[in-house]
Order: sequence, then structure tokens, then C-alpha cells
Amino acid sequence: MKVEKRMKIDDLGCWRRTHYSAEITPELDGKEVILLGWVRDIRDLGGIRFIILQDREGTVQITVPRDEADEQTLKKTGLLQRQYCIGVKGVVRAMAKAPRGVEVLPKKVKILAVAKQPLPIDVTGRTPADIDVRLDARVLDLRRDENQAIFRIRHKILEAVRTFLSKKGFLEVHTPKIIASATEGGAALFPIAYFEREAFLAQSPQLYKEQLTMDFEKVYEIGPTFRAEKSHTRRHLTEFISIDIEEAFATADDVMKVAEELMHHVCRVVKENCQKELKVLKHTVEVPSLPFKRITYDEIIEELRGGGFKIEWGEDIPTAAYRHLGKVHPYFYFITEWPTRLKPFYIKPKDDDPERSEGFDLMWHWIEIASGGTRVHDKKLLIRRLKEQGLHPESFKYHLQTFDYGMPPHAGWAIGLERLVMIHTGRKNIREVVFYPRDRFRLTP
Repeated sequence: MKVEKRMKIDDLGCWRRTHYSAEITPELDGKEVILLGWVRDIRDLGGIRFIILQDREGTVQITVPRDEADEQTLKKTGLLQRQYCIGVKGVVRAMAKAPRGVEVLPKKVKILAVAKQPLPIDVTGRTPADIDVRLDARVLDLRRDENQAIFRIRHKILEAVRTFLSKKGFLEVHTPKIIASATEGGAALFPIAYFEREAFLAQSPQLYKEQLTMDFEKVYEIGPTFRAEKSHTRRHLTEFISIDIEEAFATADDVMKVAEELMHHVCRVVKENCQKELKVLKHTVEVPSLPFKRITYDEIIEELRGGGFKIEWGEDIPTAAYRHLGKVHPYFYFITEWPTRLKPFYIKPKDDDPERSEGFDLMWHWIEIASGGTRVHDKKLLIRRLKEQGLHPESFKYHLQTFDYGMPPHAGWAIGLERLVMIHTGRKNIREVVFYPRDRFRLTP
């Protein structure tokens, strides 16, 4: 039986990166550099060997001419395979025919880690693979140019959100994700063993952020939420990131204004700062005009009836009807004054028409991006609303007692980060914009 000899792995030693790949330009001609990264691709043309090195900033060509390279370099580069982790010490050479007009001639190469061959997917992206195959090898899939672009845009969106809300006077908070009872009611909860008791993963930071308006008035949180819903669509996950705000002494109208200004800001930031990534994704981002259109639920129902959808007042809007709305309204818009019974117990009914609420959804085409509204801040009304939805006030006693301490009028909303990223990257499947997605059937990797 043949036993393969284990390849010797080099130590990093004193080598430290002097430049990222994107920093290697023709202007550095003749300069010695140290590059660290991974082998993306190899082309051996006999008399010359081309190695494409990839790092976090992009790629650069390492050129190994057989008549110029020393024996050790030829031997080392001949061992390389895709996805090997390497270090290269070499000299920059301006070369018009090379990618970006520049290449690096190696003087010494270190193999820092090897990769088992063949790889489960093609990291260059030239050979396509189904999404489930890619997700099973997610750490490699994330090396593809499209994914690098998606998650750089995601980072820029998060940066823009934090900057905007902080400048608006909102304080970033973090609330518990292990809770004793349902945040919003319903059965869509993940139970967990919590020592001798049963606990649950939080559906939302809703109740905590409401309470915190008593202390900080304007708060926001960006964090994970968990929904044990059995929906298995291209826009649903069981674990996702929610962007939440809550503001004291405010109504639905006030926080809708915050939401639309935030969307305008995020779109502008991505459009101005992510041109390289948008080009990779072949996607464009338009900065919306303000204010966004506000359409009442009643008006939406009339529109849908005119479009052939038979929806009775008080019914929820089905997906097919939303798709129709997206064609009629291909932009950001709010649906306001939803029937109270369709909204969570903490959404305030209108004073002059209790069957309608001060709840709203922010839509983009046919996709719901955010949901929010004015909250109930009267304890008696909140208890009544809990009972109307078949919930037990006793289960919410710790939340209800905070209403005895001067709960201010308040309002807020929650935006799904992943759906926001889908808008800005043109992706159709929400799993594309999550590092390691979790849905009804996927728990690994």
C-alpha cells in the first residue's frame, strides 16, 4: 500500500505582509514585497507558470519564468494547488499584459497550509454549483468574487445604519436572547433546556427595548432573533439579524420618518462607496426620493380588488397579492393603518377607530422590509390586547410591572438586515446574504 509523504509546511517566521494584492500597482516597479494569501488559480504553460494569489483585497499575478526563477522557487511553486495558503517574497514588475498591468516575480515562496484535493467547489466560480452544494462548503464558497462583494456591501450597510442612528441620538443596546416567555406570543419559539427550567430563544428584543425607553428614551439594537416558523422560502430564515429602534415620546409617524431617512442614507452610502462590488454583482442601487408614499390598508385592499384579488377587509395579504403590489409600486412605500387584529398585542389601536391600528409595514416592491408602529403604553389596554390574542398576562408580568413606573408614549420598528442586503445586492435567495444560514432544514455548517 502506497503511503503519501506528508508535505513539509513552512513556518511564517518573521514574514509579515507589506502589501495587499490591490496595493500592488505598476508604480511599485522594482520594489520588494511580501504577500500572504491563498492560491486561487494556477496556469502552467511550460516555460512560464502563473499563480493567482488571493487575499482579502483581491488578486495579484505571481509569475514564475523557468529561465529566471531559481531551482528552489521552481520546486516550491510546482507543488502548489488551488487554495494552498502561501507567502510570497518577490519583486514587483510592471507588465502591460498582466492583470492590472503588474505582476510579482517570486524570490522565495512559503507553503503555510495545504488544501485537500479536489476541492468540493470551484473557488474561481467558473464551474457553477447548486446553492446547497455551495452552502455545504461555505467557507470556500465565501471566497468567490460575488460573495466577497455581497458581504462587503453588508458590512457597509451595517456601518451606515450605526452611523445614522447614533447621529440621530439613539443609544445602541443589547438585550437578552434567552428569555422566560414569548416576546410576541404565538408558537414560533425555540425551547431550550435552561438548567432545571425551560427557556426560549428570543423572537425579538421588542419588550426589552420598550422598557429601555424609560431609561434612555431612544435606543437601537442590531442582533440575532429566532423564529421557529416552518416557512421554507427564498426570503425566510429561522435565525436572522434584526435592526430595531424604539423611541420615547414618539408615534408611528415619527418613526416612519426615521425609517425612510435611514433607507435613503443607506442607499446613498452603498451607491457612493460600493461601486466595485456592485459592478461584480452586475447590480445598481438607486437612491430613493423622500418622503416615501404612505398607503392605508384600506386603499391597498381596494387596489387589490381592482387587480382581481378577492380579499376581505381584515384578512392578511397573500404573497401573490404582494407580488402584484410590487408591480404597481416598484419602490419603497408604507402600508399604514393595518387592522388591529392582524398586528401584535403591543401595537396601539387608533383612538378614534379601534379596529384599525397605528401599525405600519415598510415595503420595497413586494417584500416587507420593516414592521412597526405606535406602542400601547397604557397597562390596562395592554392587558386587554394580550387577552384578545389568547395570551396570558401572567406570562408577561415582569414586562407589565414596568408600566407601573411611568412608561412613556413610544413607537418603534424592526428591519430585517438580510432583506435589506438582498435589495442592495440583487440577490433572490436570502441564504446568499448570510454567512452561515439557518433554516428549517439546515443546521450545519
